[in-house]
Parts: sequence; structure tokens; C-alpha cells
Amino acid sequence: MDASPTLDDALGVYLGHLRVERGLAVPTLSAYRRDLGRYLAHLRGRGHASLATVAEQDVSAFTAVLRSGADGGSALSAASAARAVVAVRGLHRFAADEGWADDDVASAVRPPPTRRSLPRALSLAQVETLLEASSSGGAGSADDVVAGAVGLRDRALLELLYGTGARISELVGLDVDDVAETVGTVGAAGPSDDAGAAPLLLLRGKGDRQRLVPVGRYAAGAVAAYVVRGRPVLVRAASRSGAGAALLVGQRGARLSRQGAWAVVAGAAQRAGLSSAVGPHTLRHSYATHLVERGADVRLVQELLGHASVTTTQIYTAVTVDTLREAYAGAHPRALG
Repeated sequence: MDASPTLDDALGVYLGHLRVERGLAVPTLSAYRRDLGRYLAHLRGRGHASLATVAEQDVSAFTAVLRSGADGGSALSAASAARAVVAVRGLHRFAADEGWADDDVASAVRPPPTRRSLPRALSLAQVETLLEASSSGGAGSADDVVAGAVGLRDRALLELLYGTGARISELVGLDVDDVAETVGTVGAAGPSDDAGAAPLLLLRGKGDRQRLVPVGRYAAGAVAAYVVRGRPVLVRAASRSGAGAALLVGQRGARLSRQGAWAVVAGAAQRAGLSSAVGPHTLRHSYATHLVERGADVRLVQELLGHASVTTTQIYTAVTVDTLREAYAGAHPRALG
């Protein structure tokens, strides 16, 4: 066994590994740093100065602390505690691989069970209502022109969310060049009746994994209209430069943030009379659920969503099965006793 670094040094090396070699996103890294910082404080309280001396019971005790808050920290929900345990297991696996410990003492420790919650999906009618509720503006005053450009941007964002199943972080990270083929294929006039192949969009997902997803004609038409008639207005009207190559930009010219995109979806949901809980991920869930309901193979949906494991995607199969059960119970004369 190599000489084991101090707890703080081990954490620094591990976080660097996650950032550089695993490509974890900044929010995920922040969550790991927070959870593992609490874990290291737990280990110090039990007399450990390095990971080399930690035993399985030390890790198991931490899972109980997470749920009870006995260390003075917040008592976490089962889902949050499970996330922290995953971080701890990763740290010990890394320590064993690096030779800082003889064994991976956390390998047998399991996160606390979590209640399985099915994703919320909108009906097709609700999706269409939401899309139609995107901002719109006239063509009169300068303010009207900017409002119209914002409406085009919002429609493009909403259509892409539902039309590609992308994560919001993937969409706000797009540059104009990323959709050049989509715009060129459809043109600014909007969707056509041509039966040609759908254009493809390159998305960069978690861990910098890339995937190609087809873009339907409505989403492609909305993007084309925004790029040609909307984005130039927002860039010109900006009080400061900063749009750069960004596809989706705000009224100040900078790349639209995740929070800004959330606000777009929430505003459209409110205007459509839908629940305030509707967000970008709702459209991603709806995209996947509607594909499975219409017969798409779950492994195909896995590829489209960019899930590393098909197990994650199979939850949408459960959603469809539940829908079938409800329909059966409500319609079959001998379904209920």
C-alpha cells in the first residue's frame, strides 16, 4: 500500500480526478465536495487522519448520521442521503485503486432505500398548449420588435426541449454553429411537408458524452425562425456585448442561463394554466414517455436521452404500464370487485 495522504489531500486529488478525467459538471462537483466534506468531518470525529485506517463500520455509521443529523448537520431525505453515500463509495473505490488503502471498505455499504417516484409527464394536449403559450410580440415599436424576438427564442427553446428530450444544460450550452445544419435543412420559413430525413443535432451531455438526436420539423422550424429573425434582434438590442457564439441569448446579449431558461418554461406553464411545478425536465420526461407509449424501443429511448444505463430509462416503461392499468381499471366491466 502506498503512503496514504491526509483526508483533505485525498479529497482534493479525488475531486480533481472527477473534474478532469470524469468531466463532472460544476454543480455535481459542488454536491460531491459538500457531501464528502461532511464525511471527512465524520471520520475525524472517529479518530481517523487518512482513508487507510477507515473500516466498513465507519462508513455504515455515516449513513445513519445522514438520516438522523446526529453530527449536527441537516437530516437528509433518503434521496439526498443516497447521493452522499454514492460520493463516499466513489472516494473509497478511488483510494483503493490509488493504493491509499488495502481494500475498498465501502463496497458493501448500500445507500438507504428511496421511494420510487415516477416522473411527471404532460399529455400531448398539455404540451401543445404549453408550446402555444410561449411569449409573442408584435412588430410595431422597438419594444415590440424585441418582444417578438424573445417570443421566437422562447418558442425555439420549448420546441427543442420537447422535440429532442435534451437537458436544459445541453441546450443553453449550444452555439449557433451547432444548429447550422438544422437551420439550413429547414430554412427560415418553418416546417415543410417534405418527407426528407430529420436533421440531427449534436448534444454534449453528462461527462462530456456526445450524442446525435434527430430534430423534428416543428422544432427545426422554430430554431430556424429564431436564428434568422430573432437572435439578431436580441444581439443588436443588447446593452452590452457578450453573446459570442451562443445560440440562446438573453435580452442583454449574453448566453441564456439555466435559471433564465427555467423562467421561460415556468412563465409559459403559468400562461397555459399548468402547474407551477412544470420545468424543463418535465418536457424531457414527456418526450420519453410519449415515445415509449407509441412503441419506441426502450434502448432507443436510452440513446436519445443519453442515459448511461438502460435501467434509468426503464422508469418510462413503468409510467406506461401504470397508464395501462388505470385505463383497464376504469374501462373494463370486471376490473374491480
